[in-house]
Amino acid sequence: MTTDSSRGAQTVLAPGATIGILGGGQLGRMLALAASRLGLNINIYSPSADCPAATVAQSATVGEFDDVEAIIAFSQTCDAVTYEFENVPAMSAKAASSVTPLRPGARALDVSQDRLVEKSFLRDQVGVEVASFEDIGNVYDLKRAVKRLGLPCVLKTRRFGYDGKGQVIIREEAEIANAWDTLAPAACILEAFIPFTREVSIVAARGLTGHIAAYPLTENVHRNHILHTSTAPAKQDDGSAAKIAAKILDQLDYVGVMGVEFFQMEDGSLVVNEIAPRVHNSGHWTQDAGCVDQFEQHIRAVAGWPLGDAVPRHSVVMTNLIGTDITAWEDFAATPRTRLHLYGKTETREGRKMGHVNQIV
Repeated sequence: MTTDSSRGAQTVLAPGATIGILGGGQLGRMLALAASRLGLNINIYSPSADCPAATVAQSATVGEFDDVEAIIAFSQTCDAVTYEFENVPAMSAKAASSVTPLRPGARALDVSQDRLVEKSFLRDQVGVEVASFEDIGNVYDLKRAVKRLGLPCVLKTRRFGYDGKGQVIIREEAEIANAWDTLAPAACILEAFIPFTREVSIVAARGLTGHIAAYPLTENVHRNHILHTSTAPAKQDDGSAAKIAAKILDQLDYVGVMGVEFFQMEDGSLVVNEIAPRVHNSGHWTQDAGCVDQFEQHIRAVAGWPLGDAVPRHSVVMTNLIGTDITAWEDFAATPRTRLHLYGKTETREGRKMGHVNQIV
């Protein structure tokens, strides 16, 4: 067990050490399972005692994410702490880092939690292409920004948006006022609409030494703003997405796995849509591709271990099981070359991610 607390930006955890995970959803669950294979223990921190991750972790702590004192007490029981979703308050993450290594660091949360900060960081500090954007504080800002960016465009809340939540497409000037009323009084950002030909992503990891391992490009299809399928390796991968991801990881001095989502244009060029400082839904295919999967890769990075092989032996199509899709679990379980991954959620709701299947092709 590692006890060097000042800790050791370079602290390497030995087998038997404990990693704390802020968040107890399905990503935390799959991280805990991966850690167990490596002989590492997991302590889950979540507001819910019966969260999906708690049933497979060695221990679980119940607490609110904005309870800094509870976060500090939790972190003192861990040799390193990570997070499985990006809306952990940055203040709480920084509190955790005051007593034990936090990987990835709190800066990744600061950047990714606010779309305006994220877009500015990607454009101005990393130097990659993003959609044109404007800061929106009121309906008058919105009207002026629409004239500058043109129609159609997308109004988004700066914080707490995911799976299509917190955004409205504006196609005509007559829709401006209603779009603002839908999202107000939240601080917003207006983005130019990108006429992409497909959506792709890269899942990549950066270790303590700065070594980067990127999985191949993945092609993603969404339904109702929720990821439906990921196919990997994607066709027509010229390596540029992996290079962009590496620049982002290095700029953040990042440790762990990150998902980077792109719009690909007709000429093949890439526009970064957003980053996710965690393991990513579009990387679930790695679990059955014959390489070190993204969950083990993240645990390796957090523990300070060498990164594993990210070169797949198989092509895989991942399909999310949303809501009642899970009722067909027996059919999936009986299908050859198909691997079923269920999240242990007891309540089925429309739009809720209940599991996924990986079909080896």
